[in-house]
Formats: sequence, structure tokens, C-alpha cells
Amino acid sequence: MSKPLTQNNPGRAIALKTAAIFLFMIMAALIKAASDDVPAGQAVFFRSLFAMPIIVAWLWQQGHLHDGFKANNVLGHVWRGLIGTSAMALTFGGLALLPLPEVTAIGYATPMFTVIFAAFFLGERIRLFRLSAVALGLVGVMIVIAPRLSLNQSYTDTATIGALMILTAAILRALVQIHVRRLVQTDSTSAIVFYFSLTATLVSLLSLPLGWVFPIPALAWTAPHFSVFALIICAGLIGGIAQIMVTSSYRFGTASMLAPFDYSSMIFAMLIGWLAFNEIPTATILIGAALVIAGGVLIIWRERQLGLDRSKSKPSIAPSGTPN
Repeated sequence: MSKPLTQNNPGRAIALKTAAIFLFMIMAALIKAASDDVPAGQAVFFRSLFAMPIIVAWLWQQGHLHDGFKANNVLGHVWRGLIGTSAMALTFGGLALLPLPEVTAIGYATPMFTVIFAAFFLGERIRLFRLSAVALGLVGVMIVIAPRLSLNQSYTDTATIGALMILTAAILRALVQIHVRRLVQTDSTSAIVFYFSLTATLVSLLSLPLGWVFPIPALAWTAPHFSVFALIICAGLIGGIAQIMVTSSYRFGTASMLAPFDYSSMIFAMLIGWLAFNEIPTATILIGAALVIAGGVLIIWRERQLGLDRSKSKPSIAPSGTPN
């Protein structure tokens, strides 16, 4: 028999989500540092493969090594793996073409789409006030991305492609967050994390004919020097820890409640981008990001005023017949 599937513990959910966001930003910086030498598909492979020892060790420590390998919803894991792997590959590709703060700002479309998808696929109630806040956030995202899409600007074609890749990845990540919230109703957190890493490792192997690097060249990246190999292995290990934490967070809070806490990543992105890559966000990026953050804050404030009991939303979370 499976364990109780979800609990209503917003404090724990928020702490897990915020810590995971920080680790994901560290992982993104490592991938970006290696992006000149390693294609996105190969980076996905190493990120996924080297996350698996962390995941297996976590299962062993919890005493769930056997139960963690049990997949009750096999098709659900396949969909989660395919969508999540696609989002990861697009994100890694975009990191090679855009500054880290800009990637982060465009990625803020994810929580906005998550709120929208939560209404359609999870049956969560979304009132007019929250819809207005979502619209404000999407306006902010468009402010960030608009210069990359303008023909009057001197941006390169690769930057435009990068912006579109990140926006598409944001939509896919929103679908993943919704899908994970459904998966925790039937499968353990450990199984969700393990089978995603396994699926991503296998799917990313399909990109092997597309220019994988053998052997991986050395990369001088500040002092001391790190090889690209070491960078992407570390990215995999850190990504495994972060994936466990973010997946666990959805066991304690709804997708729409956790979505706004993705905004903490801008602070981390600006700090890491400045220290590691000498990247300073433009005024446009900051204005757009501020609007998105404002939308998220309004969502949090409004729901606190309404005193929503999130535990009441659980019976409507898993509508049958929805494959994503």
C-alpha cells in the first residue's frame, strides 16, 4: 500500500522550493560555464546521469530503495520524463545564448502558466484578482522578451532563438509542475525523481549523433581551473539534490501556491551572473522582472486575505483521463 500522498504544510513546502531554486541556479551557472564546449543534449545526459547516485543514496537513507523503484503510473512517468527532458534541453540551449539574469527573467513565465494550467488541469479555483495578477506577470515577461523579438534592434539571431527557447521551456516546465502535482497522488516522491532522471538520461542519448564532444576539453573558468567534465558532473549532482527538494515541495503545497516563490531566483541569478560571468541585468530586464514579481506578491497577498484552505483542493487535483 502507498503512503499518505499529500499534506498541507505551506511552511515546509516554501522552504523546500526556495532552497531548490537556489541549487538550480548554481546548476544553471555550471551548465552555462560549460556551454561553449558541450552541446545541450550532452549536458542533459550528464546532468541526469550523475543525479542518479544522489537519488539512489537518498532512497537508501530513507529506507525506500525498493519502494522508490515502484512506478504505479508508468505512462505518467513517461510523459513527465519526455516533457521535462525537452524543457531541460531548451533551457540549457538558451543558457548558451543569453545572460543568466535574462534567462531567469524570461523563465518567470513558468509560474504564470502554472497558475493558468492549475485551473484547467487540477481544478484549482482561480479568482479574477489572481487572474489579473497573472496578466500583470505575463506583461512583465513580454517586456523582457520584446527586445529580442524586435526587428529594429541590433540583437543577433542567436539571441532571438535563445529567448524563444527559454520561453518554450517555461511553458513546458509549467506543465511539468502540474503533472508532478498529479503524480504525487499515485506515486512516491522518490519514484517520481528517480524515473525522471532515468528517462532524461535515456532520452538525451538520442542527441549523441548531434555533436557530442569526445574527449571533453579543459575549460579555464576562474581560479582554480575546472574541466568541463567536472562542471557538468557537479551540475548533475547538484541537480539531483534540487530535484528531490522541489518534487517534495509539491507534496506539502499546491502548485499555484508554490509558483510565486520561483521569483527568488532573480536574486540568485543576478549575484551569480555578476560574480561568475560579469553579467549585469539591463533596466528592461529589471522592470519586466519587477512586474512579474509584483504579480506573484499580489497572488500571495490576496490568498492570505481570503484565508484559502488549500487542503480542500486535494479532491479535485487528479481529473481522470488527463495524460499530461
